[in-house]
Amino acid sequence: MPFQPVVLATDGLLFLLLGLIVGAIWRARGSLPVRRAWREVGRSRAGMASATLLLAFLAIGVLDSLHYRPLLKPTQAGDAPVYSAEVLSALDATLANLRARVERTYSAPLATRSYAKETVEGDSGSIAREYPRLQFAGAQLADPDRDRGLDVRERLLTGAGLGLGAGLIACLVLGSIVGRQEHPGWLPRWGAILLGRTAMRWRAAMVTWVGLSVVVGALVAVAPVYHVFGTDKVGQDVLYLTLKSVRTALVIGTLTTLVLLPVALALGVLAGYLGGWVDDVIQYVYTVLNSIPGVLLIAAAVLMMQGLIDRHPDWFSTAAERADARLLALCCILGLTSWTGLARLLRGEALKLRELEYVQAARAFGVSTPRILLRHILPNVMHIVLIAVVMDFSGLVLAEAVLSYVGIGVDPNTISFGTMINAARMELAREPMVWWSLAAAFVFMFVLVLSANLFADAVRDAFDPRRG
Repeated sequence: MPFQPVVLATDGLLFLLLGLIVGAIWRARGSLPVRRAWREVGRSRAGMASATLLLAFLAIGVLDSLHYRPLLKPTQAGDAPVYSAEVLSALDATLANLRARVERTYSAPLATRSYAKETVEGDSGSIAREYPRLQFAGAQLADPDRDRGLDVRERLLTGAGLGLGAGLIACLVLGSIVGRQEHPGWLPRWGAILLGRTAMRWRAAMVTWVGLSVVVGALVAVAPVYHVFGTDKVGQDVLYLTLKSVRTALVIGTLTTLVLLPVALALGVLAGYLGGWVDDVIQYVYTVLNSIPGVLLIAAAVLMMQGLIDRHPDWFSTAAERADARLLALCCILGLTSWTGLARLLRGEALKLRELEYVQAARAFGVSTPRILLRHILPNVMHIVLIAVVMDFSGLVLAEAVLSYVGIGVDPNTISFGTMINAARMELAREPMVWWSLAAAFVFMFVLVLSANLFADAVRDAFDPRRG
């Protein structure tokens, strides 16, 4: 076998969460109110456009979560297979060209020469200070100073054109599938899609998809021969680092939910329904937690976990497993320190629900408390859970960036938006200023967070029972 599959802890949990989401969607098909609410999400142009972008980010994250260890070449015939200690992912294999093209140091976006002057010895033995030519970027050009602009434009236009064609073909396939019941005919169906008169706003999703296809096509055409976003201090391609950061953001934003939800659900619902001393104890717990500065609490917990990991290096067979353990620990810490807001909301909703007539009737007929909680309380607070989880995603992504910036976030070997921004802190102070690492991380994180916020707004408007 040319590789050995590796399942990191965060990989397993991420796929478990995706399975739970798929199961919830399948079960929601049998609930008319839930289907009606999700149709409301689909009627939102912003919701459909942001969902399309989030699916693209999710695809990157899933690819980067399929890990393996490549097989090393045997030194002698008949040797037992030996696998590399380096753990790679399917995204690394897809971006092998970007990953392998490492320059000596900084280079600007789409540049063919280094960003810093170096001492170069001429053919006649003379010494000069100049900007040396990059080893990989623009290597196909005989005269990069003269031909680079034309070559970049041609590649951008060709890639954008191919991306546009691929995007339109995908839209044609999607248009032939959706809306058959509403508009059986091909021409009326496409007329309704183009005019935005379908029940689901497919036009917004298609326009977003076509725009995304154009951008991806342009990147695919240019990235193999140029560094689109330049290179960092050690010559790594910034586009590669930015794409690798997407998985870390998704893991932080989603796996934290697995820790946060059970605690918030259990304590919030029990406090609101049971009341009395149970409510007092739970309120005391989350009041104490809220009184401690969040950053200090997270920093203390992260440093304790880091000390534990450092004292037991034998627990991890590869550096990737060690970095993954710290990432998982950060998810757990964020979840255990951020459940109080959702618990308070669920407590208030449970206080209201326990006074409703059908709950009072169940109690009068002697229905047990666990059965009332499972059958009558929990189903009626799930809209709050869904809204809170979706809206908290962007906050968790930003929290990772801030924590990694101050040095208490993910492992330094883990590529993330926070570690990129932290590395760019010193780059902005040098002369000439290196701005592209920060700009690339900012643009990708901005698009991810904006998409999550827009989708969260659509979900909130659809599931909020107070909507008009």
